[in-house]
Amino acid sequence: MKLKRLGHVAICVADIDRSAKFYQSLGMELVRKDPDWAYLKAGEDGLALLGQSYTQAGPHFGFLFDDRAEVEEAFERLKADGISVTDIHEHRDGTASFYGRDPDGNWFEYLYEPVAVLNP
Repeated sequence: MKLKRLGHVAICVADIDRSAKFYQSLGMELVRKDPDWAYLKAGEDGLALLGQSYTQAGPHFGFLFDDRAEVEEAFERLKADGISVTDIHEHRDGTASFYGRDPDGNWFEYLYEPVAVLNP
């Protein structure tokens, strides 16, 4: 299992539209926006904005994988190692991921991003 890179940080915001516009004014590119979630990029690095009604996960950081099968392998390995993880989730933008917590309770995400998402 080899991580490609740290791909994004996700933060909670009160107003998706306002926050998306703010980060765009800082130079980020809006890749996708839904009523409860938005995703922006600065080069290869991403910022996910989580609205108050977003329920999949709280603030977290996401590691990227090149291949969907690698996410499945990592999921099985972490479960076997006794690390608590969520089920693999197919996201609305074509990505697939699961979430886990580190020993201090911080959320992390293992994420497969297809090329179409990486290069909109």
